[in-house]
Amino acid sequence: MTTVAEAPAPAQALISLSNISKRFGGVKALQSVSFNVMPGEVLCLAGENGCGKSTLIKLISGVYQPEPGGEMLFDGQPMDNLNPSKARALGIQVIWQDLALFPEMAVAENIAFERNLGGKPRLVNYAAMRADARRILDRLGVGLDLDAPVRTLSIAQRQIVAIARALVADARLVFMDEPTASLSQAETDALLVIVRRLAADGIAVVFVSHRLAEVLDVCSRVTVLRDGLYVGTFPTAGMTQTRLTELMTGKIFDQAVQARDHSSAPVVLEVEKLTRPGEYEDISLAIRKGEILGLTGRLGAGRTELALSLFGLTRPAAGAIRLNGKALSLHSNRAAIDAGISYVSEDRLQLGLIQPQSIGDNATITVLDRLLDLFRLISPAKRRGLIDEWVRALAIKVSSPDNAVSTLSGGNQQRVVLSKWLATNPKLLILDSPTVGVDVGARAGIFAIIHKLAQEGMAILLISDEITEVYFNADRILHMRDGRIIGDYVPGLVPIDKIEEDVHA
Repeated sequence: MTTVAEAPAPAQALISLSNISKRFGGVKALQSVSFNVMPGEVLCLAGENGCGKSTLIKLISGVYQPEPGGEMLFDGQPMDNLNPSKARALGIQVIWQDLALFPEMAVAENIAFERNLGGKPRLVNYAAMRADARRILDRLGVGLDLDAPVRTLSIAQRQIVAIARALVADARLVFMDEPTASLSQAETDALLVIVRRLAADGIAVVFVSHRLAEVLDVCSRVTVLRDGLYVGTFPTAGMTQTRLTELMTGKIFDQAVQARDHSSAPVVLEVEKLTRPGEYEDISLAIRKGEILGLTGRLGAGRTELALSLFGLTRPAAGAIRLNGKALSLHSNRAAIDAGISYVSEDRLQLGLIQPQSIGDNATITVLDRLLDLFRLISPAKRRGLIDEWVRALAIKVSSPDNAVSTLSGGNQQRVVLSKWLATNPKLLILDSPTVGVDVGARAGIFAIIHKLAQEGMAILLISDEITEVYFNADRILHMRDGRIIGDYVPGLVPIDKIEEDVHA
């Protein structure tokens, strides 16, 4: 297995792991993993879902214990009998993807929570709590309302609260698990500035992300795991996304422009001068049968707002929507579904799936009326047949459809979301950031499904702020800014650098 030598350490490693393994029953989650993190370093921990990243983080944070024979050192001292409390005392903090914040509590209370964890009962010193919170936020260079309930904040602002909570507990090593998965490009850029500021202050950051461009941008080195094995630690200087993908998956992906000309195909969706004040204005576009139309732009462009109107969740103030030449007046999402429009939300966890319910329930929820028997009860045979059909068609990796959908990887969860909408036999499929939180290997599988649907004649609106996604998967690309469409591109005829320059200008 290819590895590279570690760069000579200018100082003692903050944390050093040697020959770390972990088993769960007969399953080897990690096997002989060795790597280190330097003080003030931003290091990426990369690999597909299931490669062992989360297991490794839980070992370092004291949730799991490694198998005998391995060694973990922190500041050169053994980390024996580690538990979460001891890990926090060392300065090890983990910011998980769900952030683990208290939505009803104020910003200051969430930030101060970690410092008060495990202490003796005492009266709350609100003045000290607010002073701590303000000091940390000033250190991060951001301003938040200390009294605002966390539930009122954007995802990006909640990320900042989670980082501040780690810093108020004197963090020295911070793991950030998919911190940008639900952020726009502009929000991501702002978060990366904060990450660099942490590193400049001597705090080590281990960054976990499926967005490879930002990994190469913010990290100095990348440690790659594959199937629980250590592939190597590589400098990001000179590394490409393609090469990193190969290291993570062991496969070579042919990333090529796939744009096709659909100008002679019949129009499925036609939008004319659609306007909703404050969200989008004078939108006109057409999507033809079998066409994948990409829609990109920065934060606040109005992309999702437009999608919500096309799906009947909001009503435009002016303009027209026609599907297969028929004018639509969408009063609800049910009217959109009945007309033949389906929408995959960018927020898979909150809006796309019902997490506590089973895989089968989630896959069939949109078409329960088709599963009724003569007594108007759900037919177990019809239900099972539909579930089996989509599990097979979309290659969903599932041990049992009765398991909670939350037990699946991000890629398989997204396939379940696709299955529930494809079961409605849509004429138009709207995909809003369909690969958020999905690893590179699973992304390729999802886009293979999308291209197959297009080849079968489905019209698809692909919304993404990752320009590479729309460039290599769409037939045409529209650029949206400040609620208006200001650019129209054909991949291959226009270089990707030109589109990136226009979008980020």
